[in-house]
Amino acid sequence: MNPEVNDGLLEDFDQAIEQPSKTFQLNTVKNRIVGFIDEIEALKQAIFLILNIERYDHIIYSWNYGVELNDLFGKPIPFVLPEIKRRVTEALVQDDRIDSVDTFKFEVNKGKVLATFTVHSIYGEIETEKEVLINAAA
Repeated sequence: MNPEVNDGLLEDFDQAIEQPSKTFQLNTVKNRIVGFIDEIEALKQAIFLILNIERYDHIIYSWNYGVELNDLFGKPIPFVLPEIKRRVTEALVQDDRIDSVDTFKFEVNKGKVLATFTVHSIYGEIETEKEVLINAAA
């Protein structure tokens, strides 16, 4: 006969609590906090931060935060383009406000790739871009 233990861990928990999106507004030109933003503007700022923080480089961020793009430097274009698409999508959908990322377009110019794409979120569509350095010739 096995003893029965009731440690209270079997209770049902509701994990679908939506967190508020209100956050500090960053002025990236002056490196200052200039107030607060919410909803789509907060999400645009979150997208900017995710795409500009290299994953695994900063111990302050979770390993699920940021994007891995630095190791694409020096790789051939046929490898780089689908990897940018995969890695950007993977990084952005970690945010529960983002449903999907699609409509990728790439411009390769002088050792750089400019990726433009559409982010589909709970607030609507956001057109954004990310430039990736792939060659020292730039």
